Amino acid sequence: VQLQASGGGLVQAGGSLRLSCADSGRTFSNYIIAWFRQAPGREREFVAAISWAGGSTSYADSVKGRFTISRVNAKNTVYLQMNSLKPEDTAVYYCAAGRTLTRGVPAVKESEYGYWGQGTQVTVSS
Repeated sequence: VQLQASGGGLVQAGGSLRLSCADSGRTFSNYIIAWFRQAPGREREFVAAISWAGGSTSYADSVKGRFTISRVNAKNTVYLQMNSLKPEDTAVYYCAAGRTLTRGVPAVKESEYGYWGQGTQVTVSS
């Protein structure tokens, strides 16, 4: 699996962005896909994840109700729709692939994801 993240940019607080994570391989549907983010001076943190067919999702508490993760396996793509953005959402966003469910939902630990794409910068101005 080879992941490519895109869609980042500069947006005002309250605005929206949609990130995409595309895979050029043929095994995309075999993987759980997650988004993580890393702000300057902070550790990378979990944002959201989606299971193989999209039937199960996980979200960080900080983004619940504002972000939505989805996938279209026919396009080898996972999306992260980000609404009501806040300055504290500013970070480099990474997508990652793994195969672990924890109590039936996609894992939230960074160590459960073995494949990573490059990041895409999201900047939210106040």
